Amino acid sequence: MQIPNLITPDFRALSARLGQDPLQVQGPGGNTSIKKGSVMYIKASGTELADAETADIFVAVDRDAAVLEAQERAGDGSCKDTVLDTSHGLRPSIETTFHAALAQRVVAHTHSVATLAHVISPEGRGAAAVKLAGLNFVMVPYAKPGLPLTRQILARVEPKTNVILLQNHGLICAGDTVEEVASLIAEVEERLALDARSTDAAPVTQAPPEGFVWSDYGWLAQNTAAFERARSGTYYPDHVVFLGPCLPVQDHDGNPPAILQEGQGVLIKADATSSQLAMLQCLSDVLARVQDGWSVEPIGPDAEAALLNWDAEKYRQALAARA
Repeated sequence: MQIPNLITPDFRALSARLGQDPLQVQGPGGNTSIKKGSVMYIKASGTELADAETADIFVAVDRDAAVLEAQERAGDGSCKDTVLDTSHGLRPSIETTFHAALAQRVVAHTHSVATLAHVISPEGRGAAAVKLAGLNFVMVPYAKPGLPLTRQILARVEPKTNVILLQNHGLICAGDTVEEVASLIAEVEERLALDARSTDAAPVTQAPPEGFVWSDYGWLAQNTAAFERARSGTYYPDHVVFLGPCLPVQDHDGNPPAILQEGQGVLIKADATSSQLAMLQCLSDVLARVQDGWSVEPIGPDAEAALLNWDAEKYRQALAARA
């Protein structure tokens, strides 16, 4: 079978722009797709959208087969068996099923910081609903990425739905052209924009323990509200995958890459991966935008355990560690 090349320069450019903006995507998070007929190209698991214009990060899959997996009529939801050319050895994104099932030609899923600041909070979700009035959007409850999330999405979307807010996860925008999706993302970002509080922190004079350095995000430990939020739970999947549950306040057998030191700062491993650094920055960016008076809701220990013990996420962790 001759696989048509659907990857256009404007699709690569949008993917790269999203991936290079830490307020949109962090490290290997997020994914984009483009489809025509029975073929869909989607970002490969563990690759980075930031590299979309300089590397082959997209995988062609049989969209019809992927839709059957989305409908739970075939396969296991991983869509590994839907890849049309296996010579590269890459896996399709763990979120291939919802990309395939959505009718629009172009789909972009980001971990937008402005969106996250709203959707980790019940008050924020209410505010987002008001701000997005007039758009064809739905709000989807938190679910484990992959088939559980696809199931929740398909239960709520209508043919006209082109904006999807994922509680404790992120944003999906869909359209029939790259330009339409880019415009939709820009509008959602403008509507959901939040002023960030000051993240200035007093310098730490104490020497860090061996193997650690003081991060640039010490305010998370020096601001009382931020400290309590950072230590109280995990607010979206990629934090669990790359930093572990919440931010611990001391070292433990799990050997966490980042540790809160109350009133002082945040320690990060000296050899932390780029994905771990990106996720610590993301936590800082999100908590800096949670508004006064808003409460926050972590995903909870059961959801954390489901991610930590999942083969698909262990695969992404392994790729990130090699990067």
